[in-house]
Amino acid sequence: MTNGDKGTHVTQLRSKSPDEDTAESGLKLGRLGDYVGFRMRRVQNQLSADFAAASAHYGIRAGLFSSLALIEANPGLSQQELSSTVGLDKSITVQIVDELEKRGWAKRERSTVDRRRHALTILPEGKKTLDDLFNIMKGVEAEVLAQLSPEERPIFDAALDRMYAVFHR
Repeated sequence: MTNGDKGTHVTQLRSKSPDEDTAESGLKLGRLGDYVGFRMRRVQNQLSADFAAASAHYGIRAGLFSSLALIEANPGLSQQELSSTVGLDKSITVQIVDELEKRGWAKRERSTVDRRRHALTILPEGKKTLDDLFNIMKGVEAEVLAQLSPEERPIFDAALDRMYAVFHR
Protein backbone atom coordinates (compact mmCIF):
# COMPACT_ATOMS: atom_id res chain seq x y z
CA MET A 1 0.00 0.00 0.00
CA THR A 2 1.43 3.40 -0.89
CA ASN A 3 0.84 6.62 0.98
CA GLY A 4 0.06 9.11 -1.79
CA ASP A 5 1.14 12.16 0.24
CA LYS A 6 4.64 10.97 0.98
CA GLY A 7 5.08 8.23 -1.59
CA THR A 8 6.37 5.86 1.08
CA HIS A 9 5.63 2.19 1.09
CA VAL A 10 3.56 0.97 4.04
CA THR A 11 3.31 -2.74 4.68
CA GLN A 12 -0.17 -3.99 5.38
CA LEU A 13 -0.30 -6.92 7.77
CA ARG A 14 -2.81 -9.68 7.09
CA SER A 15 -4.81 -10.70 10.11
CA LYS A 16 -5.31 -14.42 10.48
CA SER A 17 -8.48 -16.00 11.70
CA PRO A 18 -8.17 -18.06 14.89
CA ASP A 19 -8.51 -21.23 12.81
CA GLU A 20 -5.54 -20.23 10.63
CA ASP A 21 -3.29 -19.16 13.51
CA THR A 22 -1.32 -22.00 15.01
CA ALA A 23 1.01 -22.36 17.90
CA GLU A 24 4.59 -23.50 17.28
CA SER A 25 3.47 -27.06 17.95
CA GLY A 26 0.93 -26.85 15.12
CA LEU A 27 -2.01 -26.63 17.50
CA LYS A 28 -4.72 -24.14 16.63
CA LEU A 29 -4.93 -21.25 19.06
CA GLY A 30 -8.68 -21.03 18.72
CA ARG A 31 -10.19 -18.13 20.63
CA LEU A 32 -6.88 -17.41 22.40
CA GLY A 33 -5.63 -16.01 19.09
CA ASP A 34 -8.16 -13.19 19.48
CA TYR A 35 -6.58 -11.86 22.70
CA VAL A 36 -3.67 -9.44 22.67
CA GLY A 37 -2.61 -10.44 26.20
CA PHE A 38 -2.10 -14.04 25.15
CA ARG A 39 -0.24 -13.07 21.99
CA MET A 40 2.03 -10.63 23.84
CA ARG A 41 2.69 -13.04 26.69
CA ARG A 42 3.62 -15.79 24.22
CA VAL A 43 6.32 -13.57 22.68
CA GLN A 44 7.43 -12.24 26.08
CA ASN A 45 7.79 -15.75 27.51
CA GLN A 46 10.05 -16.79 24.65
CA LEU A 47 12.15 -13.61 24.81
CA SER A 48 12.51 -13.99 28.60
CA ALA A 49 13.58 -17.62 28.29
CA ASP A 50 16.10 -16.80 25.57
CA PHE A 51 17.48 -13.84 27.54
CA ALA A 52 17.76 -15.96 30.71
CA ALA A 53 19.70 -18.62 28.80
CA ALA A 54 21.99 -16.09 27.10
CA SER A 55 22.71 -14.25 30.37
CA ALA A 56 22.86 -17.31 32.65
CA HIS A 57 26.55 -16.69 33.45
CA TYR A 58 25.48 -13.55 35.35
CA GLY A 59 23.15 -15.57 37.59
CA ILE A 60 20.52 -12.84 37.58
CA ARG A 61 16.95 -13.39 38.64
CA ALA A 62 13.77 -11.86 37.29
CA GLY A 63 13.52 -8.15 37.94
CA LEU A 64 17.24 -7.51 38.43
CA PHE A 65 18.01 -6.41 34.87
CA SER A 66 14.99 -4.11 34.50
CA SER A 67 15.54 -2.65 37.97
CA LEU A 68 19.18 -1.87 37.23
CA ALA A 69 18.22 -0.31 33.88
CA LEU A 70 15.60 1.91 35.55
CA ILE A 71 18.07 2.98 38.24
CA GLU A 72 20.57 3.97 35.55
CA ALA A 73 17.91 5.92 33.61
CA ASN A 74 16.59 7.63 36.78
CA PRO A 75 19.44 8.44 39.20
CA GLY A 76 18.00 9.01 42.66
CA LEU A 77 14.95 6.85 41.96
CA SER A 78 13.23 5.73 45.18
CA GLN A 79 12.57 2.09 45.99
CA GLN A 80 8.85 2.82 45.94
CA GLU A 81 9.06 4.36 42.44
CA LEU A 82 11.11 1.39 41.28
CA SER A 83 8.60 -1.06 42.74
CA SER A 84 5.70 0.70 41.06
CA THR A 85 7.38 0.97 37.66
CA VAL A 86 8.64 -2.62 37.53
CA GLY A 87 5.34 -3.90 38.92
CA LEU A 88 6.85 -5.86 41.78
CA ASP A 89 5.76 -6.16 45.39
CA LYS A 90 7.68 -3.77 47.66
CA SER A 91 9.22 -6.63 49.64
CA ILE A 92 10.57 -8.20 46.42
CA THR A 93 11.95 -4.81 45.36
CA VAL A 94 13.84 -4.57 48.67
CA GLN A 95 15.38 -8.00 47.99
CA ILE A 96 16.36 -6.91 44.47
CA VAL A 97 17.98 -3.70 45.73
CA ASP A 98 19.78 -5.72 48.43
CA GLU A 99 21.14 -8.00 45.71
CA LEU A 100 22.17 -5.08 43.48
CA GLU A 101 24.10 -3.61 46.42
CA LYS A 102 25.67 -6.96 47.32
CA ARG A 103 26.93 -7.34 43.74
CA GLY A 104 28.31 -3.78 43.78
CA TRP A 105 26.02 -2.73 40.90
CA ALA A 106 23.96 -0.05 42.70
CA LYS A 107 23.85 1.82 45.97
CA ARG A 108 21.03 2.95 48.23
CA GLU A 109 21.41 6.21 50.15
CA ARG A 110 19.06 8.38 52.15
CA SER A 111 17.51 10.98 49.88
CA THR A 112 18.78 14.50 50.44
CA VAL A 113 15.30 15.78 49.54
CA ASP A 114 13.22 13.42 51.70
CA ARG A 115 15.03 11.52 54.48
CA ARG A 116 12.24 8.91 54.55
CA ARG A 117 13.21 7.79 51.04
CA HIS A 118 16.16 5.85 49.73
CA ALA A 119 17.71 7.22 46.55
CA LEU A 120 19.11 4.55 44.21
CA THR A 121 22.08 5.08 41.92
CA ILE A 122 24.05 2.79 39.64
CA LEU A 123 27.73 2.10 40.33
CA PRO A 124 30.46 1.72 37.65
CA GLU A 125 30.41 -2.09 37.86
CA GLY A 126 26.62 -2.01 37.47
CA LYS A 127 26.94 0.21 34.40
CA LYS A 128 29.45 -2.20 32.84
CA THR A 129 27.20 -5.18 33.60
CA LEU A 130 24.16 -3.34 32.28
CA ASP A 131 25.98 -2.56 29.02
CA ASP A 132 26.76 -6.28 28.66
CA LEU A 133 23.17 -7.26 29.44
CA PHE A 134 21.75 -4.78 26.91
CA ASN A 135 24.06 -6.24 24.25
CA ILE A 136 22.73 -9.69 25.10
CA MET A 137 19.14 -8.38 24.92
CA LYS A 138 19.83 -6.77 21.56
CA GLY A 139 20.96 -10.13 20.21
CA VAL A 140 17.99 -11.96 21.71
CA GLU A 141 15.48 -9.51 20.22
CA ALA A 142 17.16 -9.12 16.81
CA GLU A 143 15.32 -11.92 15.00
CA VAL A 144 11.95 -10.92 16.45
CA LEU A 145 12.40 -7.24 15.59
CA ALA A 146 13.60 -8.16 12.08
CA GLN A 147 10.00 -9.21 11.44
CA LEU A 148 9.03 -5.51 11.52
CA SER A 149 9.98 -3.04 8.82
CA PRO A 150 11.68 0.22 9.82
CA GLU A 151 8.31 1.93 9.26
CA GLU A 152 6.43 -0.56 11.44
CA ARG A 153 8.74 -0.42 14.47
CA PRO A 154 7.78 3.08 15.72
CA ILE A 155 4.10 2.26 15.12
CA PHE A 156 4.47 -0.98 17.10
CA ASP A 157 6.30 0.79 19.96
CA ALA A 158 3.68 3.57 20.09
CA ALA A 159 0.85 1.02 20.15
CA LEU A 160 2.47 -0.84 23.05
CA ASP A 161 2.94 2.43 24.96
CA ARG A 162 -0.72 3.38 24.41
CA MET A 163 -1.86 -0.03 25.66
CA TYR A 164 0.36 0.24 28.75
CA ALA A 165 -0.93 3.75 29.45
CA VAL A 166 -4.44 2.34 29.94
CA PHE A 167 -3.24 0.85 33.23
CA HIS A 168 -1.53 4.03 34.43
CA ARG A 169 -3.96 6.89 33.94
